[in-house]
Amino acid sequence: MSWQVNYVLENLNKEIGKLFQAEHIEGDVIKVATKGQPDVLAHISACHEITLANVKGYVEQFPELDFVCGFRSNCIWRGDAIDYLKERGIGWGNSGTLSSAARKGEANIAEHKTWVFSARLIHQYGVVRSATREFDRLFMIELKSGRKVRIGMIADYEPTADSVRTLVEKFGKVDIAWNINPNGQPTSAAIRAGKELGCVVLKTDDLKTHMQSLK
Repeated sequence: MSWQVNYVLENLNKEIGKLFQAEHIEGDVIKVATKGQPDVLAHISACHEITLANVKGYVEQFPELDFVCGFRSNCIWRGDAIDYLKERGIGWGNSGTLSSAARKGEANIAEHKTWVFSARLIHQYGVVRSATREFDRLFMIELKSGRKVRIGMIADYEPTADSVRTLVEKFGKVDIAWNINPNGQPTSAAIRAGKELGCVVLKTDDLKTHMQSLK
């Protein structure tokens, strides 16, 4: 049994009141049983970056998968891997997403809890014609004006200059660095770093207004 599978099993089975019964099935796949909810078959991945090839392999090996869990806290998901899973009714996210989804009986539709609300919000903006997900935290947006805007999400409570630089270093140039934490506030250094890198650093309240101003 791999280290990440063992860790997830231990933590699920420690839940208060024995909410979950989790067991190893085969390889990196576990079954999570929750009282009153469907059993969940989940693949626990230790990859630093989860690609389309990864998830295709998981599904080919276990066609009945309900959820793919990216165990590492710094795990990055490719957009085409996310699309592949969603098209097949397979949830995706971290271990926290897995436990919450199993408890609610929503494993097959669950999305990474860090990014899910902001990703949905993008599609609700009236100025957006289409949105292509390149990574879990990065979208290429086409506005109704025809302009294309690349938006990267930062989940830090208080994004710093390093937060903005790291985003650009890992994912390339963005037009907007979006501080998605509802209680957070980007530092003045983060805003200056954004200007140096050719992007604006915005909170959610300012994002729609900014996109409406773009021609």
